[in-house]
Amino acid sequence: MDLDDFSELIERPDSGTRRDAEERRERLVVPPGALGRLDELGEWLSAAQGAVPVRPVERPRVVLFAGDHGVASLGVSGRPAGGAHALVRAVLDGTSPVAVLARRMDVPVRVVDAGLDCDPELLPAEVVRHRVRRGSGRIDVEDALTPEEAERAVRLGIDLADEEADSGTDLVVLGDLSVGGTTPASTLIAALCGTDASVVTGRGGAGIDDLAWMRKCAAVRDALRRARPVLGDQLELLAAVGGADLAAMTGFLLQSAVRRMPVILDGVVSAACALVAQRAAFRAPDWWLAGQVTGEPAQAKALDRMALNPLLDHGVTVGEGTGALLALPLVRAAAALAAELPEKEPGAGPDGTGEPGQPREEREAGPAA
Repeated sequence: MDLDDFSELIERPDSGTRRDAEERRERLVVPPGALGRLDELGEWLSAAQGAVPVRPVERPRVVLFAGDHGVASLGVSGRPAGGAHALVRAVLDGTSPVAVLARRMDVPVRVVDAGLDCDPELLPAEVVRHRVRRGSGRIDVEDALTPEEAERAVRLGIDLADEEADSGTDLVVLGDLSVGGTTPASTLIAALCGTDASVVTGRGGAGIDDLAWMRKCAAVRDALRRARPVLGDQLELLAAVGGADLAAMTGFLLQSAVRRMPVILDGVVSAACALVAQRAAFRAPDWWLAGQVTGEPAQAKALDRMALNPLLDHGVTVGEGTGALLALPLVRAAAALAAELPEKEPGAGPDGTGEPGQPREEREAGPAA
């Protein structure tokens, strides 16, 4: 498998449709610019759908890739090593933040075990049936995956993207359920952006103290030494310092762009996978939105490299797709406004009433006596 092949398969959203959407926006009764980024979102979604007016987002889905990372054994996470299955259980039980929000928004959630380090019997069969391996290797001293496992994981993501597109999913909220996942994510971003460990290392979704942060910096530094020799091959890079969940997410993002299915990214893990995918196919980021700012320095660096401007900045660090899901109502609102606001009457002024150029005061005063 050569991920560079995706560069030929992915096209940008339809520019002609976007121009038509922009022209239609000029004709709406609400003045251009009055809706801020909602205008831009509506036009982006229209181009992604190839439709003017834009269609409502009716069948979104949250897709969460789960995995454990061997580097967590170094004490670089606020959660216990091998404990990602507890995060999955909370989602399935409806007690996690993303599960609560999804229930209120009536959005289905799909959890995919790509590399959890637990007995499969602990979770439902539909969650664990895709598992590539049990946990990922400790990336500071060994590869996260074998080359064969990395390819299996990427193909898993591709197959799942096809399943979602074929089932009618019209937008994906993408997140991860991992313990230790921000460490390989930070390593990937540092490697692809050419920066040092201390520049990209944050404190993760669960938060860590200063000593744990120093251990995490050291782990990213050592993993970077192993990443740099394989920067020329994205699949080798994911095998060396990624993980089964990150490789699967990368394949999912690439195939979602092939299938013209928009995706909202959540935190630093999805941003890292998106950056790897961009390295393979430079047009792919045109199909993605950045849902939120997490405060992770690696996420900020990755989003800047991909020219993705986050929709929200609410200080949400819990991960698990929560921040990206919070952005979904904004996208739905943009679609509704772009589709349902009426157009100005022919000859109307900028605000939709009166004659072009006629001052508002004269229109409100009525005809002269």
